[in-house]
Amino acid sequence: MKRIIIQIYEIQTPSEAESMLELGVDHIGSVLTSEADWKKSNIKDTVALVNSGSGRSSLIPLFSEPNSVFSVLDYYGPHIVHFCEALTSETPENGHLDDLIRLQEDVKKKFSEVKIMRSIPITVTGAGSVIDSMSLARKFEPVTDLFLTDTLLVGGGDPSSGDQPVQGYVGITGKTCNWDIAAALVQSSRIPVILAGGISPDNVSEGIMKVQPFGVDSCTQTNAADHTGNPIRFKKDREKVKQLVEAVRVAETMIQDYTRQG
Repeated sequence: MKRIIIQIYEIQTPSEAESMLELGVDHIGSVLTSEADWKKSNIKDTVALVNSGSGRSSLIPLFSEPNSVFSVLDYYGPHIVHFCEALTSETPENGHLDDLIRLQEDVKKKFSEVKIMRSIPITVTGAGSVIDSMSLARKFEPVTDLFLTDTLLVGGGDPSSGDQPVQGYVGITGKTCNWDIAAALVQSSRIPVILAGGISPDNVSEGIMKVQPFGVDSCTQTNAADHTGNPIRFKKDREKVKQLVEAVRVAETMIQDYTRQG
């Protein structure tokens, strides 16, 4: 088994990126929250710092207008562009998924050096079959380099209810997705899969053993917390990240030992 990749979001400053790299994080993820105000010097410096070393920079634009995305990639030059639309507000029949697939095709043509990561939404355990995650993955696989499983919140059984923390996008719920479905995606996918969704120092080892992913991703559960215990966006808890990295490496060794023993 190869080394398990560790990805941490939301890193918006060079100093925090440097701190994460020192802890052994492999992928440093940053987020552009506004299409109208996407030029951020701190994020440009963050991407540049990561690109200058052995880490990999990943950038989420919370918009999908093609020309805006192309401008972002040209300006920042990340290793990875990460698309994380919820993929449920519209059905394939009305063209929404086709537009996103076409966007990824165009990114591959215009920016062949940039890898494409696509979040595949998966509901929490027990939520039922309100979304066909596997079918979505099959549609996007030909134009994607990496999948990331993430948790889709379902309000009243309706996946298009807008209950996501960032409306229209999947992620930062702090809740784990259905690991059985995530494991099935790992087994069936022809491209690497990163496990995300509520990943913390306490559950990352179990998630790795259950899902056997290419890598793991953490955001909310490694954020700093305010005085009430709620996570603070765009601010990491260094100790939590350190514990997560250590837990990943222990799980990695356990799997390698088990594999050698046959």
